[in-house]
Amino acid sequence: MIKTYNGSKLGIASSHRKALLRNLAAALFLYEKITTTLSKAKELVSYSEKLVTKAKKADLSAMRAINGEINSKAAVKKIFDILVPRYKERSGGYTQILKVGTRRGDSADVAIVKLVT
Repeated sequence: MIKTYNGSKLGIASSHRKALLRNLAAALFLYEKITTTLSKAKELVSYSEKLVTKAKKADLSAMRAINGEINSKAAVKKIFDILVPRYKERSGGYTQILKVGTRRGDSADVAIVKLVT
């Protein structure tokens, strides 16, 4: 049975898409602001919001789950040391998309994804 994917496929294979989202999320958590295409930004917001919500439990199970999703130890440390206390009272809406314009080379829509402070 063929399963559907709830989200944009981004025109790439599922393993590539998973790796892309993991790397974008790690960069977002480390630098708190990244520039990417609009379609990737929309997928990243969905992915990263779920990770932060999962991390807010702040128990061993959540830490292992986040470690399994994000390969950067520095990003995982920052999530649990800085971001979880920051968003403790907030119930969603941890990220924000700002449209920048179009990229010169291929006219792709570009957006900035940043963590809400």
